Amino acid sequence: MKTERLGLVGFGAFGRLTARHLAPYFEILAHDPAATDDLDGLVRLTDLAETAACPVVILAVPVEALEATVAAIAPHVAPDALVADVGSVKVRPAEIMAAGLPPSVRIVGTHPLFGPQSGKDGVAGLRIAVCAVRGGPAARRVAAFCRGALGLRVFLVSPEDHDREAATVQGLTHLIARVLLAMEPLPKRMTTVSFERLMQAVELVRYDSPAVFRAIECDNPFAAAVRERFFDLAEEARADLDDRVRPVRTGRADRTRAPDR
Repeated sequence: MKTERLGLVGFGAFGRLTARHLAPYFEILAHDPAATDDLDGLVRLTDLAETAACPVVILAVPVEALEATVAAIAPHVAPDALVADVGSVKVRPAEIMAAGLPPSVRIVGTHPLFGPQSGKDGVAGLRIAVCAVRGGPAARRVAAFCRGALGLRVFLVSPEDHDREAATVQGLTHLIARVLLAMEPLPKRMTTVSFERLMQAVELVRYDSPAVFRAIECDNPFAAAVRERFFDLAEEARADLDDRVRPVRTGRADRTRAPDR
């Protein structure tokens, strides 16, 4: 029997994915002003105060909306509640939750390393990062639940270590995908295996909201350095190619070709 209530603040694409996988274990109360259905009865839509008063509260909102959300739920959170976020970055959300929630509230930062597209057929075997923010045992309990009940591969890391690695893992993936999407239409007929793998990665982030991209690139304190290194190396590659291509003057017009080897 599901005896513990879980409050889900935010019922967008990832909030709905969360509800589908946690419904067997919790009675889920959800709040989102934009929500229009209850996933065929998997959740009970209610107001923010009742949602925030649950023993476990998950904040499934964009990172840029987290500070306002924490301020809104703080008066309603139970003294011994467990509050977790699911954002793509962890340093800034950890700071916001620690500063804005009552001192007795246990806080855990989580980052499911998958999304509605990659998790639509099940999450067993996928990865999740779990960060202790306040109340160390709470993070270990969350990790044990994710591992035992959901079959996830769990990484217990600090918010700083998470963001340092995510700056490369997510930052470069979304940056490259954004550029390739802007270059569409791309070839679909004579493709290589490596190109198809690249396009599979693009498809996994194609429908991510702009807020996800902004969080990954702007709210991660390590992302700017990774981007700059990537751009610098790209410029070096372009300069090397420019040096290998010289203009060739013909009788009609100038054209460019690679030097004879």
